Amino acid sequence: MLRRLGFLVMACGLAIPLWSADRPGSISGYVHSANGVPQMGAVVELLGAAAYTTHVFTDENGYFSATDLLPGFYNIKVSAASFLPTLREGVGLRPGARVLVNLTLNTLFEAIKVAPVRGPAEADDWKWVLRSTSNRPILRLIGDQSASLGSQEQKSDHDLRGSLSFVAGSTAEGFGSATDSGTGFSLERSIFSSDTIGLTGNIGYGGASPASVLRASYSHKMDDGSEPSFALTMRNLPAPDLGLHDASLQAFSLTTADSFALGDVVEIHFGSELQTIQFLGRVTAFRPFGSADVHLSPDTVVEYRYATSEPNDRLDKGFDTAPADLSESGPRMSMVGYASSLEHPHHHELSLSHRMGKTNLQAAVFYDRLVDPALTGVGEFTTDNGSILPDIYSGTFTYQGNDLKTEGVRFVVQRQLTNQITATMDFEYGGVLDLEKPGVSLDNVQGFIGTRDRHSVAGKISGVMPKTKTRWIASYRWINQDALTPVDMFNASAGRADPYLNLFFRQPIPGTSFLPGHFEAVVDLRNLLAEGYVPVLGHDGHTVYLVQSARAVRGGLNFTF
Repeated sequence: MLRRLGFLVMACGLAIPLWSADRPGSISGYVHSANGVPQMGAVVELLGAAAYTTHVFTDENGYFSATDLLPGFYNIKVSAASFLPTLREGVGLRPGARVLVNLTLNTLFEAIKVAPVRGPAEADDWKWVLRSTSNRPILRLIGDQSASLGSQEQKSDHDLRGSLSFVAGSTAEGFGSATDSGTGFSLERSIFSSDTIGLTGNIGYGGASPASVLRASYSHKMDDGSEPSFALTMRNLPAPDLGLHDASLQAFSLTTADSFALGDVVEIHFGSELQTIQFLGRVTAFRPFGSADVHLSPDTVVEYRYATSEPNDRLDKGFDTAPADLSESGPRMSMVGYASSLEHPHHHELSLSHRMGKTNLQAAVFYDRLVDPALTGVGEFTTDNGSILPDIYSGTFTYQGNDLKTEGVRFVVQRQLTNQITATMDFEYGGVLDLEKPGVSLDNVQGFIGTRDRHSVAGKISGVMPKTKTRWIASYRWINQDALTPVDMFNASAGRADPYLNLFFRQPIPGTSFLPGHFEAVVDLRNLLAEGYVPVLGHDGHTVYLVQSARAVRGGLNFTF
């Protein structure tokens, strides 16, 4: 009898686990929007092992329930119109269990999860990044506050950040230069912890150029590390002194950008800008850009980059928060026969970057093609044949040169000397536009402009003074002969520097700690020694100059909160 009872207990002990293993379970929950509104009709997909998938829908209360599910791990994906699909991974279901999962839909962008969250490579503090609206990979130690000269320490954890700046000074960048005096502002607010909206602008006033720029932007951080974004920019520039009515420049642009990763090896950044410009007629341009990075190791990156606009140096100077000056990213216009023309640049680059301790190295080859280039000139006069686009407010003008096609090479060495000082050396060889016969009349300049090879060497040192907290950048770029355009004008590496002698300072103003934000003074000096001026004769017989970088002195006060 006892033997039979023992066999019965043993049989039950073996049967119960087998029966339990096949007992189905259920997963249920609620789907709400970010503000707590139940989402009716949302599609809930449950993806289990062995390609097992089931679909259910939410009711009027946002409730869903999936029953008769095999035990195991499930990925739950929720989709609804006008919302970004939400994914919850690794939900475990034990035999016979009931699991409750609540999910939130909180975006207005449609996207697809391309790759899992990056692992060890994300911990590496050295990356190539997509900056603002153009592809700007920067070779630097991102984790080093002092080396980057960015505004990392200024960034707060608040949902709202902004700045207000008052800037004045001379500018000489051709038609569309920054206002001689004006107010810049920027506002950035984080919503739903993953979305960011921004509003940035410049307003000129007084006797200065009445130019105005306004930009609205939106970005969203995805679970896979990508950050799709778009921006709308509107510009209104004053009419040049052409004796014509309604000749002001009005421009509208739509910029989109995105990025994604393929595992831990490949990063792809891409985007485009659609520009529509009303100036002596209508001109439309489509400007794509992008880059692909292959991480051969945590310290070695191979990158291909394509660009259709010149990078600006706002981020290098810590202008990610202030002062706002959108004129540097404006369209490059020229005029021929009273007809407007838009500069069309194309840049292809292949680079190899490597880090060795505190030293970063880069070698790159590039191919540039510049159609209808807009050259910068210095001098005041009015045009009499429709070939000069003057800026009566800055005393500069824009002149259309011949097309440029060139190949070149670049070598960059960056070294962190101390915790507060970083030095960079840059060597470039490539083609530039050069005037073979200086002193000729502007009417005959195009016949003497050609492409010539030039050598260029730049040195840049930047840092932060420990006690005063002054941020500074000093650079000098030398070129072996005269040139109307810089060598490698699309250089976006750490070695990028404006031609000739340049100084930049950002000085926090003490005694303002009682305010919710902080004040700082900003001084920007470009081509301080006025080098590289190529003389030509204007229509009135006076000498004017074509330059690759005109001397400019600019400064102001900035408030950041």
